[in-house]
This record gives sequence, structure tokens and C-alpha cells, in this order.
Amino acid sequence: MNMQRLLSIVKKEIIQIKRDPPSLVMAFVLPIMMLLIFGYAVTTDVEHINTAVLDQSKSQESRQLIEIFRNTGYFDIDTYVSDFKEMTHLLDSGKARVGLIIPPDYARKLHRNEQTQLQLVVDGSDPLVARTALSSAQVVAQTKSFDFKIKTLQQAGLGISLKPALDLRYRIWYNPNMESMKFNIPGLIGLIMQNITMMLTAFALVRERERGTLEQLIITPVKPGELIVGKLIPYIVIAFIDVLVILGFGVFWFNVPVNGSVILLLALSFVFLMGALGLGMFVSTVAKTQLQAMQVSFMIILPSVLLSGFMFPRESMPKIIQTIGYVIPLTYFLRILRGIILKGVGPSYLWQDILLLGLFGISILTLSVIRMKKRLD
Repeated sequence: MNMQRLLSIVKKEIIQIKRDPPSLVMAFVLPIMMLLIFGYAVTTDVEHINTAVLDQSKSQESRQLIEIFRNTGYFDIDTYVSDFKEMTHLLDSGKARVGLIIPPDYARKLHRNEQTQLQLVVDGSDPLVARTALSSAQVVAQTKSFDFKIKTLQQAGLGISLKPALDLRYRIWYNPNMESMKFNIPGLIGLIMQNITMMLTAFALVRERERGTLEQLIITPVKPGELIVGKLIPYIVIAFIDVLVILGFGVFWFNVPVNGSVILLLALSFVFLMGALGLGMFVSTVAKTQLQAMQVSFMIILPSVLLSGFMFPRESMPKIIQTIGYVIPLTYFLRILRGIILKGVGPSYLWQDILLLGLFGISILTLSVIRMKKRLD
């Protein structure tokens, strides 16, 4: 082996790497990004479940019970409601995952050494969160019952009953059997829609640039705006057909029915596709080659999978990671999909997610068109 020739090849390769700074940056940034995202986001430990409380007893004993639930670390109790209708609204909108109902006679029955019932209403659309909430609440009820029976036994002249002091009754809404399939399929619909649309658009435009056909189109009388819209329309049609196919498979193959309005679901899917097309155009303005387009797409897809709530509950993530997830459009679209498909809710419950999704779509599409026009002019 000739060392001089070997060093020449090494030198030549270093020069090539210097001429491709985006790939060089990704080689160092991507591993760090993956480590941070996987380290904080990939967890099956569910904590800080948003919980609404309907305290009809309003006694010292009920406040002690609420504090026990809060101290477990699994329940974030910041919302108190005045009636069951208000609790239903919070569960439908996703602002609460669990509802705890304490009856009016809670304190009186405890003092009489009688069994009293608690009711737990759990959002079953995410089985992992539902199982954690249910098991934690059962532990709290059993522990509280045991403590109260011991206290009763110590009182003179009173015996102890084998019947527990607290009878926890629970109801699982939206997904009574807590089937993972019904949680995963709506998420997969959103993820596939985003990835297919974004990558089709990005690769098509970059491929045109690599082949030199984009420059040939530029010298024709076609205006930049007409060129952009003309190239996007076929992908809009393809993406919408994909929506219908994926939704059809979810309903008829995986038996996940749409409990809400199909028309609303398709309309909001179109809004989401506009944002996905904008992301694809943005990738094409950043990347110069198809390899770079693939790398940039991967940097967008990875956070979307992990931080949007597609696989792991966002409640268990650190606040800073949750904040990063708010800039990912899939975060809002997943809540819309699961809200319409599993809960059957409408715009009155989803308007915040719809508004933010629309703003993102308009912003990224406008930015991408401006950047694309500059490269075409």
C-alpha cells in the first residue's frame, strides 16, 4: 500500500466533506439530538395525569383524600368542577384524562363506619395512561381503606369489618376495553399522511433540480407561482387519496370506527396536508441533493414520532420537551384524529387544535413558497 496515494485519497475525501457542510453538521448534530430526544421522550412511566375533581362532600375528609391522590405523583389535580357536565366537557376536550367524583355523604359514611363509594371516570383513548390511572387509584383506595379500618379498630368498643371502607367504582370512556389498536391506528393515520406527503414533495422538487429539468422550466414563460402550484396539485390529489385509503383500512380492516363526523375529519385532514406539503417544500429549499433531503426529512420525522404523543404520553415528558412538541403540527392533528375517531367530538371541543394547526399550515406553506420563489427567480 502506497502511503502517498492513500494520503491523497484521504485529503480528497476531506475536501469533499468540506464542500458538503449540511451533511457534516448532521453527522454531529443528529446523534446528540437523537440521544436527547430518546433519553427524555422514550418512557413508559406515566406521571402527572391531568385530573378533574367533583368534590360533592367538601369536607376535611374529602380534602385529605384528594391530597393523597395528589401526593402519589400520578395525578395532577388542578381542576375542580361543580357538576358532572363540566367534567364531561373536560374529558371530551382532552384537558383532563381522569375524573374523580366524591359523593356528598363521603365523610358521614366514614364516621359511621359504613362503606362509601368513589367514582373514577377514565379517558381510555390512551390505554397506557388509563391503566396507570386505574391501578394507582385502586392502590390509593385500598391504602385509605386499610388506614381507616386500623383507626376504627383502635377506637374503644368498635370492631372491624372485613368490608373495605372505600368502594372504588370506575368507568372507562371512549375505549372501554383499553385496546391499544384503537389508540395506535388514528396516530398511524396522521404519521403516514405527514411522512408520505412531505417526502413525496421534497424528493420530487430536489430530483428536478438534480436532473436540471427545473432550470429548463424556469426559462419558459411559466411564472414561479404557476410552477409551484402546478407541481403541488398532483401531490395534493395523491395525498388526499392516501387519506381515504388509510382511513378505509383503519375502519374496515382494523375495525376502528369513526365515532365523529367523517366530513369534518376529511376537511381537517386537508388542512393538515397543506402543512405537510409546506414542510416538503421547505425541505426542498434546504436540501441540494436527495441524500440531504432524506437526512432533513429524518430530522423532522424523528421528533414527530416521539414528541407528538404518537407513541409515548406527553404528560410524562419534561416541560421543555413538551414545549418542543408544541411546534410539531402532528401534535395537534393527533388530538384531532383521536378526538373525532375515538371520542366523536366536534369543533367546539377541538377548536384550539384546529386553529393552531391552521396557523402552522399557512405559515410553513407561505414561508416555503417565498423561499422557493427566491430560488426560482
